[in-house]
Order: sequence, then C-alpha cells, then structure tokens
Amino acid sequence: MSTWTERELEAIGGASELRISTRRADGSLRNPITIWVVRDGDDIYVRGYRGRSTTWFRHLLSLPGGHIRAGGVDHDAVFTEETNAAVNDRIDEAYRSKYRRYPDLVAPKVIETIRTATLKVLPDDRSGQ
Repeated sequence: MSTWTERELEAIGGASELRISTRRADGSLRNPITIWVVRDGDDIYVRGYRGRSTTWFRHLLSLPGGHIRAGGVDHDAVFTEETNAAVNDRIDEAYRSKYRRYPDLVAPKVIETIRTATLKVLPDDRSGQ
C-alpha cells in the first residue's frame, strides 16, 4: 500500500467535498456520491453521515476498494477502519474547523455513533494509477 503525496494530501484535504465511487462485486464502479473529507497529518478520513448504516459505508466494508475525486486528484483508493479515540478526537476537530460555517451539519458528524463510521482513505496503486 502506498501513501498520498504531499500535493495529493493538500488537494484532497483542502477540497470541500470528495466524490466517492464504491465498487460492485464485478469490479465496476457505482455512481459517485459526494461526501465531506478531512485530513489529519498524512492521512485522509471520511465518515458516513448516518453512521455504519450509510449505504456507501456498508459497500466499503464488504468490498473496501473504490475511486475518489477531490481537489483535482482522481485516484483509486482503499478504505480501512484504522482509527482510535485520539485519532477520532482529531478528526472531530478537523470537521469542526473545516466545516465551521455549517455547525448544524457538523454536530451529527462528531457523535459516537458516527465516529464508529470513520474510514481512512489510502491510495490504491495496484491499478497502475
């Protein structure tokens, strides 16, 4: 597994939204949906707005590969549940800071049931991108 370049981290982390396409069992991509994205150091994270019942989140649990577009970055990605309480606290703060002009939408993103639907986004270079 590779890591994001600094340019990619800045572009994805600085984008207000990320377009994510999950994969079907046959490898084809589903239609993209738009979600919020935050950066924590050298890592990129997303959360399901409705927690673990969010459709795209459930798709990624069953088949963790997909494709993202944000800030000019267009890349295959894999998604993992690599978080802990300290990381989730920083992700909460990143959501509050980045999306502070939407306090009513941020508030649900930082409650415990939603924190459990946090995924780390990693570049997937197996496809040659």
